[in-house]
Amino acid sequence: MTQLLDVGGMVGWIRQEGAEAILTRMTACLEEDFRRWESFERIPRIASHSPVGVIELMPTTDGESYSFKYVNGHPGNPARGLQTVTAFGMLADVATGYPTFLSEMTLLTALRTAATSALATRALARPGAAVHAMIGAGSQAEFQALALRGALGIADLRIWDVDPAASAKLRRNLEPLGFRIHEARGADDALEGADVITTCTADKRRAAVLAAPQVRPGVHINAIGGDCPGKTELDPAILASAHVVVEHAPQTRIEGEIQQMPPDFPVTELWQVLTGAAPGRTGAQDVTVFDSVGFAIADFSALRCARDATLGTDLVRPIDLVAEPDDPKDLYSLVTAPLPVR
Repeated sequence: MTQLLDVGGMVGWIRQEGAEAILTRMTACLEEDFRRWESFERIPRIASHSPVGVIELMPTTDGESYSFKYVNGHPGNPARGLQTVTAFGMLADVATGYPTFLSEMTLLTALRTAATSALATRALARPGAAVHAMIGAGSQAEFQALALRGALGIADLRIWDVDPAASAKLRRNLEPLGFRIHEARGADDALEGADVITTCTADKRRAAVLAAPQVRPGVHINAIGGDCPGKTELDPAILASAHVVVEHAPQTRIEGEIQQMPPDFPVTELWQVLTGAAPGRTGAQDVTVFDSVGFAIADFSALRCARDATLGTDLVRPIDLVAEPDDPKDLYSLVTAPLPVR
């Protein structure tokens, strides 16, 4: 039967293992799969846009397992008491087509996004990075901070959000975990002394929450909030003078920060940096940008990571998702058979 990791199971896994430990585990899974990037089927996500948000499907396969994620992005949802992003995903056996693992992916996507940032930061940030500035303290912020601490040991965090309650929430969640947190008075204050900058805002519009004069030489930027057409976070002048790294260039040119740039704007894909096929940071004064929009291979990695960590435990349970008559050619027999006891 298909195994289900539902919200309760996901929360139980995170509580048992710890978010930072899972993020470190997931970063390793991501690196394994990014290093075999060319063995995957790669297509941009399939998106259905509306005036209030987007609903997307993100499929991929490595020829043995197939995965997809269903995900939405509705920036107005919090005002209605709903999450901006919700998701679920599945792994299937390519040989039979049968679904093998079904998982909630609202929490798992937050873990995956943060682990991908950590992987890119480890590959691109200047050695000795010690201060992490975050512009945006929403639902992704804690995961980003924990992932970077797990990957680079960064515990000094400077945060700025236009909503003081969001900053207070982040401090409340992270200070007990040993972070040293500075609630900034504005973006310039947050950026002071930063080695790594993460921008993670949610407004579905073109914006420049980070301007070129605010970016000092040697900084690494994780730009994770711009993830659909018409939504950006960075001043184009930052991109023009930086080494920009992406997940899958055809998708990022539509949805990422580089949608603001000419179609031939040069970028490097992260898998190329990880395998040595292309350079990452070439000098201490380089500005590097990871223009992250999320890609299906990262979801594949997150799903297999969650599956491998939870199968055989009480965190998952079987669900009767596939109709299987005794005679595979007699599907109608299920209609006439006695109903199973529930």
